[in-house]
Amino acid sequence: MTNEEFQHLLSRGVVMLDGATGTNLQQAGMPIGVCPEKWILENRQVMIDLQRHFIEAGSQILYAPTFTGNRIKLAEYGLDDQLAAINQGLVAISKEAAQGKALVAGDMTMTGQQLYPMGDLTFEELVDVYRQQAKVLYDAGVDLFIVETMMSLQETRACVLAIKEVCDLPIMATLTFEKDGRTLYGTPPEAAVVVLQHLGVAAVGLNCSTGPADMVETVQKMYEYATVPLIAKPNAGLPEWDGDKTVYRTTPEKFAQDGKLLIEAGAHIVGGCCGTTPDHIRALHDAVCQMTPKAPHASHHRVLASERQVVEIQLDGSFQVIGERINPTGKKKLQAELRAGKLDLVRAMAREQERNGAAILDVNMGTNGIDEKEMMLKAIYEVTGVSGLPLSIDTSSPEIMEAALRIYPGRALVNSISCETEKRKQLLPVVKKYGAMFIALPVSDAGIPKTLEEKHAVLDELLTDAYDHGFTPEDIVVDALVATVGAAPTSALDCMATFSHCKRDLGLATVCGLSNISFGLPDRMYVNATFLSMAIASGLTMAIANPSQDLLMNTAAAANMLMNKEGSDLAYIHRMQYFDKKEAEKKRQEEAELLARQGMPADVAAGESQQTEQGPVNPVYQAVLEGEKDAVVSLAQAELAKGMAPDAVINDLLIPAITKVGDLYDKQVYFLPQLIASANTMETAIAYLEPLIKKAPGQQDMATIVIATVEGDVHDIGKNLVGLMLRNYGYKVIDLGKDVPAGTIIETALREKVSVIGLSALMTTTMMHMKDVIAEAADKHYDGKIIIGGAAVTPSFSDEIGADGYSKDAADCVKLVGRLLA
Repeated sequence: MTNEEFQHLLSRGVVMLDGATGTNLQQAGMPIGVCPEKWILENRQVMIDLQRHFIEAGSQILYAPTFTGNRIKLAEYGLDDQLAAINQGLVAISKEAAQGKALVAGDMTMTGQQLYPMGDLTFEELVDVYRQQAKVLYDAGVDLFIVETMMSLQETRACVLAIKEVCDLPIMATLTFEKDGRTLYGTPPEAAVVVLQHLGVAAVGLNCSTGPADMVETVQKMYEYATVPLIAKPNAGLPEWDGDKTVYRTTPEKFAQDGKLLIEAGAHIVGGCCGTTPDHIRALHDAVCQMTPKAPHASHHRVLASERQVVEIQLDGSFQVIGERINPTGKKKLQAELRAGKLDLVRAMAREQERNGAAILDVNMGTNGIDEKEMMLKAIYEVTGVSGLPLSIDTSSPEIMEAALRIYPGRALVNSISCETEKRKQLLPVVKKYGAMFIALPVSDAGIPKTLEEKHAVLDELLTDAYDHGFTPEDIVVDALVATVGAAPTSALDCMATFSHCKRDLGLATVCGLSNISFGLPDRMYVNATFLSMAIASGLTMAIANPSQDLLMNTAAAANMLMNKEGSDLAYIHRMQYFDKKEAEKKRQEEAELLARQGMPADVAAGESQQTEQGPVNPVYQAVLEGEKDAVVSLAQAELAKGMAPDAVINDLLIPAITKVGDLYDKQVYFLPQLIASANTMETAIAYLEPLIKKAPGQQDMATIVIATVEGDVHDIGKNLVGLMLRNYGYKVIDLGKDVPAGTIIETALREKVSVIGLSALMTTTMMHMKDVIAEAADKHYDGKIIIGGAAVTPSFSDEIGADGYSKDAADCVKLVGRLLA
């Protein structure tokens, strides 16, 4: 199937997908815990009958049952060496069921392993895993691909890239979102649709997660940015416990009624996930088949995205700053750190620039004495770990640019592409492949243009080439080429003309290296600030600048307000409140330094000069808050050298810090990557400090807790994080792993005198085994507490099966255990 044929299918109206596979097969006799792919191959008629029922109900696209047919998942059943035969056989089953009446999509999903830097699996290893399966599915004759039930945007990117490197079949991609409206890894729907549609998927959306009515808001948020059709494949509501099985209460009639809301919200392709039967699909088809879906937007927003947020660049919006600090040019300290293989200063610069108001962070690793490619990739991982701002990738090497774009989990800004023949020939296809925006630099093979007219002519040539490669004006930001006014007196005026020409005549955003204008002049800040005000008035969209320069940032905020930019009045007030607070802290520090020079101890001096409600944050506390794993031990050693006891460092610094991290996670200020980074930092510190603690006579150990993923379930990302957090609070944690029988869990709990058992299950089909553990506990007279959690688990389910508590995530689990053992 070509992309054109896929678009033709969509032009005929709402496209119907199939319904659930797993829950229907279990109803037909598939046991929990078996390899689904193997069972289907051994019971092929069951699958054929189910898919034919879906076609009769109105399904136009069937998902081949290859969902977990990648080698990592199959290896859990010892079947990875049979990957080709298994996937080929499963596609054959769906094609036999379809009989030409429906398309067959090769179905791919997550591997269950965490990507670097949170796990050990590298991006290229994951791409290779997906590429292997995609090649087999393509050779088996699938019509298109579906990448579904994805919790990680980066893993989704890896799968999409793998498929695109195998073939050019249409790709649909759907993620699953938590109750807070984000994926498990913190991606909002807006970022997901922006990144994936620019990566080249034919349709994007969401599946599983919840029932149709609760999906409406997410679809609406996606539609605002969508230039491709949207997919919605909801469950038949949330699972509930009924005796000895999980059930879905949403009737086909209710499912269909709420499904109409999805079409109205912007969905074009619909079907059903967990709990949906052919009856659900038939009712949905009958309800929506005559509806006219909204067309995707004809043009896309001028927008960048990280894994955790989007940043719009609007021609008439507020001026924005690209933070320039992460660049070793002229920074001896940063150069020395990079040569030593350290990135502490890079992380600090990222945080500082975000605090000071940068909207985008420029990352440049160009300096002598290092492997620039290696450091660029490391820097991207480090910066994305501590900041949610989108990145501007700044390198003159096409090879490094491609490597950086490949692993960046968002939509980046490329800095930059010139009109030089060889550079644009190499870079334009690469930037298009990875869906990035780019800065257009009007420099040709002849060098920097000598006149304004020549500059605009070079720009026109570059734009023509870019448009021929499929770029649109919304993908391009023009660099006005600021020259120092000391050498070129008309430089500022020429730039104003370029800003105005790009905005009014070409519909293009603009950028400049702000400080270039004043090079070689005294008191440069005043020249820069004045130039900035004039440039904004002339149409400048953003500048590469240092956001810690308050005069520039305050000037920009004032200029936005005076030009009546939307929201700029409140933004100016917030900016000045931040500036006043910053100045007060600066004054306090100066007074503390003065008192210290006069002989007063530093800690007393800090107290004497206190001008704010809160004094300096302890470095150990701050290290945990910011996930500075490499620095935390030396910082803890410094506290010990000052006389602080090891247990005091844990109780007074580490535990309050990780508690604060948990609060930030609850408030959606932090997301899973930051939570894991902070937890790992604390674990490192505790591993160093605990051997130094002298246990007092009669002092009792902390409680012992057993955690396990229940039988039949092979997912453990959430469980592993729970274990990490509990260990950080001093509990002894026994992790039994995944797919653990009830008998093993209770036997271990009794033998180790465990106070709490923690059970995890990701799938609705395995949740019922939690009740098996509770029954086994009663039978063997285990009198401790049993708590449960997992993506599909709910508080009501916990109550129904008689668990002692439910936790929604790792941070909440620590609080729950504390309450139960108090």
